[in-house]
Amino acid sequence: MLACATLLLTGATDDTRFAMPPTPPKLHKPTQHVLLVDDFADGDMKGWIPDQPGVWSVWHGLLRADLPDQKQLRSIIVTGDTTWADIAVDLDVCMMRGVDKGVVVRVNGESGTGVDLRGGSYQDVVMYQGSWPMGRTGATNANGTWNHLRVEAKGNRYRVWVNGEQKLDKADGRSESRGDKHSAKNFGRIALPAYTGGVGQCTVYYDNVVVTALK
Repeated sequence: MLACATLLLTGATDDTRFAMPPTPPKLHKPTQHVLLVDDFADGDMKGWIPDQPGVWSVWHGLLRADLPDQKQLRSIIVTGDTTWADIAVDLDVCMMRGVDKGVVVRVNGESGTGVDLRGGSYQDVVMYQGSWPMGRTGATNANGTWNHLRVEAKGNRYRVWVNGEQKLDKADGRSESRGDKHSAKNFGRIALPAYTGGVGQCTVYYDNVVVTALK
């Protein structure tokens, strides 16, 4: 997920590519242990690092990712501090075209713990580290609607909520000594993904990204 080839954004002829999403929910700013708050209202991506040009932008006060209509294309945008350890990430996400959306926590190089909120025919949420699946369960998340995702990473335990309902509670029992390059660290930055998958489409919006320290 974290290793991506350089892509050039092709010309868009699909009108739905630039359809406005619904009005996003209001940002709820935490009062304690705040590490990051970004609702993109300032119109820029300051502090965010995309892995390639031409995919990510701030559009009408929302973080937008749009990929060419080809299967299995990927891109991420990273922010935060490599020392972040026990954290919670809250965000609102609206997929307009495609299936896959979510967040990666504890990003270190090519390792990280990813949460993928899958729409389309899947209607589920999955968690994984590299190619190792950690969990999967049903979660309704229609395209063209905003969905709230919360991911907590504390020690070797990961919990996921979708629209306020807890969906996953998993522990990483693997050891880095096994030699898996995707073994997760217990610290790192966060990343937001864009992925065309098997449907070959991805236009996704993110907003109200909040990271807090878990005490």
